[in-house]
Amino acid sequence: MSRFSLSGRRHGGTVPADHPHGTWEPAPATRWEDAFLSGNGTHGALAFGDPHDDRVIVTHHALVRPDGGPRPRPPALAAQLPHIQKQLLAGDVTAAEQFTDGRALRWVQAFHPAFQVRFVRDSVVWRTYRRTISFATGVAEAQCSGWRERVFVSRADDVVVQYVTGPGLDGDASLDHRLAGVPDGLGVGRSVVLTPQGAWLTLRCRYPNSDLAYTGVTVALVQGGRRSVGTTGLRIDGADRLLLLTRVRRHPGELDAGAEAAALASLAGPDLEETYETLLARHETPHRTAYERVTFTLDAPRSERGLPGTELLQRTDSPALLERLFAAGRYHLLSASGALPPRLTGLWTGEWGTAWSGAFTTDANLNLQTASAAACDLPEVTQAQGALIQGQLADWRDNAREIFGARGIVAPAHTDGESGHTYHFQREWPMHLWTAGADWLLTPLVEQAETTGVRPAWLATSLTELALFYEDFLTRTGPDGRLVVVPSYSPENRPANASWGTLNATMDIAAARHALRTAATWHPGPNGDRWNALADRLPDYRVNSDGALAEWAWPGLDDTYDHRHLSHLYPAWPHHDITPYDTPELAKAAHRALELRGAENHSAHGHLHHALIAARLRDHHRVAAALRQVLTGDYFHHSLMSSHYPDRHVYNADAAHTLPALLTEALMQSTPDRLVLLPALPPAWRHGAVRGLRTRFGARVDLTWAGGSCTAVVRPERDAHIDLRTPAGGDGLLRLTAGEDRELTMRTH
Repeated sequence: MSRFSLSGRRHGGTVPADHPHGTWEPAPATRWEDAFLSGNGTHGALAFGDPHDDRVIVTHHALVRPDGGPRPRPPALAAQLPHIQKQLLAGDVTAAEQFTDGRALRWVQAFHPAFQVRFVRDSVVWRTYRRTISFATGVAEAQCSGWRERVFVSRADDVVVQYVTGPGLDGDASLDHRLAGVPDGLGVGRSVVLTPQGAWLTLRCRYPNSDLAYTGVTVALVQGGRRSVGTTGLRIDGADRLLLLTRVRRHPGELDAGAEAAALASLAGPDLEETYETLLARHETPHRTAYERVTFTLDAPRSERGLPGTELLQRTDSPALLERLFAAGRYHLLSASGALPPRLTGLWTGEWGTAWSGAFTTDANLNLQTASAAACDLPEVTQAQGALIQGQLADWRDNAREIFGARGIVAPAHTDGESGHTYHFQREWPMHLWTAGADWLLTPLVEQAETTGVRPAWLATSLTELALFYEDFLTRTGPDGRLVVVPSYSPENRPANASWGTLNATMDIAAARHALRTAATWHPGPNGDRWNALADRLPDYRVNSDGALAEWAWPGLDDTYDHRHLSHLYPAWPHHDITPYDTPELAKAAHRALELRGAENHSAHGHLHHALIAARLRDHHRVAAALRQVLTGDYFHHSLMSSHYPDRHVYNADAAHTLPALLTEALMQSTPDRLVLLPALPPAWRHGAVRGLRTRFGARVDLTWAGGSCTAVVRPERDAHIDLRTPAGGDGLLRLTAGEDRELTMRTH
């Protein structure tokens, strides 16, 4: 019997006025990891908020350090492939270790900061200090004894804006390249050119043994007082307003810094306050519009909502903490996405020795970070991921051809944003064997297309290319006559009784099946029929002797359970190939695999990946337990950016950016023909609301719950007939008409 009701009433809802769409601290940042962050997806800024030594570290997505010589190409291994496949099929469990051209491991080019814009004041009176970051505007602000600094990175004008006001601004403004790990051979040149309005500051840094350089230009506009060339930059005496406009360019040869400065100067008018407000207004319109599309509350106490972030982080059971981390996660994800999607560190770093090169790591990290884009209505993130992919498709074709002798595309497990070639080989991590990456990277683009109903032509072509790869690669069969994925790799794990490169990794099977069926859906007709037929020949998933979904579907390969990655549960999340509704026995086996999985080194991405899968399998207790691991493990810096390991070890965006995806998955899941409401609501979330979630069948959903009851308002933008699933068994067919809102009421458990 149906336990939900429907009506046609329209509903609205706003976030409570006291909900803090931002965070604050009562002291400046002393570590770059604690600096408040701003960004527009191209430039980034880390604001310390120190009234004496006012520092803003500037970053740029294109800043990766050349590592000498020509860029590596993928290994030319296609001629060896038949022999390696034969050996693996014959039972040689170490054969894939020879599938290499013998090169040493070479990481991708490392992401690094540009420099810090500094304004060192002669003296400071400390009184009533406070620094804040507004998620709705992207402005980091600090105040102390009449001094006020505001920093943001403009989405409209692609400029880092730093505005300082206060009486008696005496000090030195400079561009300082001296950040942790800066290479000794960096060639540095500076210039200061006084202008009637202030000065143009230029810093050129040439990489060691390279024709490449990056140049920073800051236009300093000064109101009041005197200006002169100082020992480190611009000397200011007696000013009351200082506006700094900064851009960075990475380039070969020389850059016309004068032209760059003139372009920046053209953004300013005669009045600095008016200039700042104009620049902010142009930026705020696109930023606020994107940020405010989705909001999440848990009816937290007003007193806790007002706490500084450092104090709130200690209250790990506070609903206000989850409210703020959800808001911060969406803010940082949006701010890191534009020219490219977020790196391992988002768009920010304060040192040159960034862990794992600050790369885009695509065998879990990037995919987890951008998982909320469609449902949380951030097409800016999906577009940034699409920009990364489109810029590398030619390299992906090289990977398919050179390594596998195939048409189509193969994505790398690591990229610096420039090269998409696969060349990461180590015996323990033979990333060049991994063929599932393109499917995972294209999945958010497919979900976005389903959400909006718009299919980009380039994406349709890419899906075709991926299907063509599988046509050429999937040529081997096993004793049962089914296709075999060989060689195969499950990131970043190995069977307990075999080497890393092996046969029929569950993730590879699931990715091939999804890619082929998606391409067939987008291209009905003879091609689609052929790809569906190929998908039908893929092997079934295997359930091992422990009753768990096996990580390798090849008989005889034993699972290694204590590992941070959960690649074999790919058909349960991000895909819906295994669900409690359509494949209950496989869902049970997937859940058993989740139960047996260890946390290994407690990487944040492992805990959140675990929780995302648990949400798909409707296990709210496991969602809550994994979430608690992250909240109690000291993963978050004062900036509310996160770390890779507990105790704030290794700056990393995985937890910060993935958290909104987890909270969303616990509240709502959708496919083109299904809506699941409150699939994994943690018991502690007794009251709450989420507004503006988007579904893959073209509707927006608002949810409000309290006292064991929930109201959902579904706002369809196109007609749809949807399979509805609710927590108390109120399942049925939901018929939606474009423009006609529907209200559903249900029990939460």
